[in-house]
Amino acid sequence: MSRIQTTFQRLKSEGRKALIPFITAGDPDGDLTVSLMQALVEAGADIIELGVPFSDPMADGPTIQRASERALAKGMTLKKVLQRVAAFRTLNDRTPVVLMGYANPIEAMGLQRFAEAAAQSGVDGVLVVDYPPEEAENFGAAMKEQGIDPIFLLAPTSTAARIEQVAQIASGYVYYVSLAGVTGSGALNVEAVAERLPLIREKTGLPVGVGFGIRDASTAARIAAFADAVVVGSRIIEEIEKSTAETACANVKALVSDIRRGVDEVKK
Repeated sequence: MSRIQTTFQRLKSEGRKALIPFITAGDPDGDLTVSLMQALVEAGADIIELGVPFSDPMADGPTIQRASERALAKGMTLKKVLQRVAAFRTLNDRTPVVLMGYANPIEAMGLQRFAEAAAQSGVDGVLVVDYPPEEAENFGAAMKEQGIDPIFLLAPTSTAARIEQVAQIASGYVYYVSLAGVTGSGALNVEAVAERLPLIREKTGLPVGVGFGIRDASTAARIAAFADAVVVGSRIIEEIEKSTAETACANVKALVSDIRRGVDEVKK
């Protein structure tokens, strides 16, 4: 059983929902990435989504685009991202790490080589934004062969047929994009998200994480009332942007701790 599956089973037995914060590896610089990951865990993160910076992040809004630009300017690469995960694993062998990024860096490294290197570094899941399920059979097989969960996005526009395609390949959890747009955009319609999740659960049987548009403890609590996990990204990147290297970890920890309290309000 993977770390991701173990985490969701444990949380379910405790009557709690998962908090999945996102940061971009290498933002603001590579030396701070592992410390930020530790701060997320200390703040109550159950799973960490670690962004692999890419020069053309089509699904990301301006905030995460800027994070990728800063990381790339500091020389962050896919290989160096895996090195950060390996360094984190020397400190933490429990918290799952999911890489989130785009196909180009993986294709450049080679799918099989990437799968093996990701497993060796301690990666638990991989979400590739531009691998559609109908073209991801090789990707899914390569990940599962290495004990890594292939994770896929679903959106408000996803048809029942698309959800079924994802269900055939995905494991770990599925990530429901609550907005029809890029990260950090639009107003979150909580009721619309709640209406959509039963169909996804019916087709997949996997835990469902909801992200895009969650910026505070109150919204996180509303989403946690019906989702299995709450994903927060752009708001954390904004906190990093306005922090110095010396204050970033403390500021991120304070923010994520507050969102954690919101998620845990569901149990109460």
